[in-house]
Amino acid sequence: MKKDAWIIDDDDEIRTALSMMLKIIGYEVKTFSEARAPARALLDGQHPDMLFIDINIPQVSGLELLKFIRQRDAWKRLPILMVTSESDEIMVEEAIRLGADGYVFKPVNFEELTNAIEMALKRRALLASKD
Repeated sequence: MKKDAWIIDDDDEIRTALSMMLKIIGYEVKTFSEARAPARALLDGQHPDMLFIDINIPQVSGLELLKFIRQRDAWKRLPILMVTSESDEIMVEEAIRLGADGYVFKPVNFEELTNAIEMALKRRALLASKD
């Protein structure tokens, strides 16, 4: 059974590249260019197996979307990786503090992506075992 991954990033090239990489490793992929549509989809009961959120998306920031998701019990186990071109350690630390399971830097490298996914899944499994 394939797993679903959602990519939320306003950059077409990043969405396409990340989508291709995720499909190679077995994910079904849905992409969004802004945060409102995936937030509505989550509220409507759709539930991906993993989220990739750009920190700097229009309208609602990636950090705000992350905070919105983590405030709901139904999604507390959802693995979330932040995607960023930001090398700002404070921004990355804030994402981790808000509940991100890790991050990947743009341009996304396949090996870094697969390592980040593996670490995020291990982190979520560890947190779930403590519940």
